[in-house]
Amino acid sequence: MLITFQSTASPDVVMLRDLAHYLLGLIGKRLGERGVIMHDELQGAIRRLESAITEEASAELVLEALHRSPGNAHEPGNGLSQRAWPLLNMMREAAGDSADIIWGL
Repeated sequence: MLITFQSTASPDVVMLRDLAHYLLGLIGKRLGERGVIMHDELQGAIRRLESAITEEASAELVLEALHRSPGNAHEPGNGLSQRAWPLLNMMREAAGDSADIIWGL
């Protein structure tokens, strides 16, 4: 199932329900039938999501160093930063315009 995030500040962002559930959980929101991230909540939500991205990147570097072997090149994965980027970008644009983000309409 797809979830569509909407804001007057940016184009819609569409993602799979599981990813939306995960990302909203990282910022302290629950994925319900309908929901909103109010403009006054956006700065905190952005900080929490950026922090989660940084933590995952750090953990990835540690794991890569532990499993590195000669001749074993590591392909970049589909990490949190790539998966969260569309919503994070929308959140930044909405914060700049003091706009809310809604889903489920």
